[in-house]
Order: sequence, then structure tokens, then C-alpha cells
Amino acid sequence: MGRLSSTELEHNEAAIRAAMDRLLRGELPPGGKCDIKTLASEAGVTRTGFYAKGTRPGPYQHLAEEFERRLKALEATDGSPDPRDTQITRLKGENTVLRERIARRETTIAELTSFKTLALSRLAAQHDEIQSLRKNQAEPTRLQPLPTPIRIPATRPCS
Repeated sequence: MGRLSSTELEHNEAAIRAAMDRLLRGELPPGGKCDIKTLASEAGVTRTGFYAKGTRPGPYQHLAEEFERRLKALEATDGSPDPRDTQITRLKGENTVLRERIARRETTIAELTSFKTLALSRLAAQHDEIQSLRKNQAEPTRLQPLPTPIRIPATRPCS
């Protein structure tokens, strides 16, 4: 590709600025992002023009720097012009909240499982104790009841 004439350069810069304005307003093409690659595609120029070639700056490098500056300023004030970036940020926040909620639930489940195990073991021990007491009560014992005391009639005092 040969050198661009000043007319072609001016035409391309105008196309880049127009594309830059559209992208920064959020008018993104399907499958595109708010980046240099999409900017070059929308303006109809090659992406290599936005980067330096050795020690020599690219013909549109100043526009790439302007685009990055404006994009950062826009992100600092209003957020990203790309709705997907906003959605990704929102989803990451929701993901963090949900992961914390799951961790709390798992902790609760572990505590309840431990409590259930302890309660079941106590119930089993109490059941065994009750069974043992019932068995001991049903077995004949060698103990004999004491004889009932004989009642002596009360005597009348002598008069």
C-alpha cells in the first residue's frame, strides 16, 4: 500500500472521527466493541494506521490516543458506552453476592448436619437407656417384699 495523499488522509480522519463519535455514543455494530479494531472497521481504514511503525508514528495514532482518552473520560463519568461492559460488571457483582450467599448456606447446612448427627446419637443413647431400664424392670428380682406388720390392738389404760 502506498502513501496516502493529503486528501485521502483528511477524508479518512473525518471518517474516523465520525466513527469515533458513533462508537462513543453507544452505537456499536453487531459483534463489535468500543475499541480500536471496531473503530478502524467502522471508518473503513486499516487498523495498522493507528499504531507506530518503528520510530515513526502511525498516520492515525493521534486519533487512537484521542479515542482512548475520550473513552476513559466517558467511562469515568457515565460508564461504558458498550452496554455489554455494563452488563458484565453487573453480572460480576451479582455473581459475587450469590457466591457469598452459597458459602453462607453451605456453612448453615454443615452446622445443621452436625446438630442432626448429635441429636440422633443422643436419641439413640436415650432409647438404649430406656430399653435397659424396661428390661431390668421386667426381670424377676431376688428381692422379696417385707411382710406386712402385725397390728396389735391398742390397749386400754387400766383404771
